[in-house]
Amino acid sequence: MILAVTGGTGFVGSRLLKMALAQGHEVRALTRSERPMQPGVSWIPGDLDAETALARLCDGADAVIHIAGVINAPDRAGFLAGNAGGTGRMVRAAETVGVRRFVHVSSLAAREPGLSMYGMSKAESEARVRDSRLDWSIVRPPGVYGPGDRETLELFTLAKRGLALVPWQGRASWIHADDLSAALLHLAGSAGSSDTFEIDDGTGGYDHPTFARMVGAAVGRRVAVLRAPNALMSLAALAATAATRPFGRLPKLSRDRARYFAHPDWTAHGPAPAGWSPAIPTPQGLAETAGWYREAGWL
Repeated sequence: MILAVTGGTGFVGSRLLKMALAQGHEVRALTRSERPMQPGVSWIPGDLDAETALARLCDGADAVIHIAGVINAPDRAGFLAGNAGGTGRMVRAAETVGVRRFVHVSSLAAREPGLSMYGMSKAESEARVRDSRLDWSIVRPPGVYGPGDRETLELFTLAKRGLALVPWQGRASWIHADDLSAALLHLAGSAGSSDTFEIDDGTGGYDHPTFARMVGAAVGRRVAVLRAPNALMSLAALAATAATRPFGRLPKLSRDRARYFAHPDWTAHGPAPAGWSPAIPTPQGLAETAGWYREAGWL
């Protein structure tokens, strides 16, 4: 296939590109900065605001895999612009040039749009896809981890010190980035009835202390699990916001994210796409990720 990919320079997208090329696909990938030449990949300069670039990205493609999005923003408008607005422009570009297949990467957060601005914006992005004339699939991943991921690196770093800080209660699902990439590529070549999929490692999720101990095992440490009450997470978010605001930066733990993390059920409810199943057991994937971090000098 010829695949039009957004988010191809990010963590999940870069692993998807590698897998797509290994499967013999041709890739066109959107980029905001100059990239070195790569066999099998045509880099298209532009971003999700550049409609001409999006049309060029999609023209002649067999399928779109839309991964790009915003996970942190200062306000509601920022989330909507990056997620709903960007997705809407990708949908219009695909419709205009005649691409039929559209695979959209959303989030489990879209299941609870009233809980966070991020979840609200992801739900709005899904609405743009569902209202289109395209043959679409929406994928709601849970927590994604794997070699090269900076978002989960902190979990491994803290576990190496023998500690784990987890929400007060609840369960969450996880998936390796390569399993997620395989699912997206499978769906890109699977025309048919449109559907929304919540996928994970096939276990149905873990309570937070169990997953923290799995990360500890991956780095060779027994961890002391500390449960953070919701009120403490909110206070930490306020402090982080106050500390970063003078420098014009967004805190990693924002108030929006604190509300999201405190929700008790971030497990995938299914269904999984027909013909796809996860291949990487999470203990194995965590150990391989920890090994990559060590080799890269990150851990």
